Amino acid sequence: QVQLVESGGGSVQSGGSLRLSCAASRYVISSACMGWFRQAPGKEREGVALIDRYGSTSHADSVKGRFTISRDNAKNTVYLQMNQLKPEDTAMYYCAARSASSCSWHDVFFNYWGQGTQVTVST
Repeated sequence: QVQLVESGGGSVQSGGSLRLSCAASRYVISSACMGWFRQAPGKEREGVALIDRYGSTSHADSVKGRFTISRDNAKNTVYLQMNQLKPEDTAMYYCAARSASSCSWHDVFFNYWGQGTQVTVST
């Protein structure tokens, strides 16, 4: 079945950087809307970044200028480069996918999800 596997999470100090990866198997990301979402303890899941099948990207206001989503179709992998990390970025980060011509910030739009990778930012 379709699998999305996230990696690259970890613990970092405030101001540091991490790059998350989402490798897809049995699924072609080039025709999909791919998204990164995050959920902190006690909070609702929120969208972080989207990239559509045409390569257009969108980033949440809270991460704009610090995070960048990208995609390597040859590797069937989506990335989230996270710079200038803050303690409030601490969360479980999830990759999501849906084969569609457009994207959405609503998590119910996506039909495939990874298991998540933990990001912890300390002061």
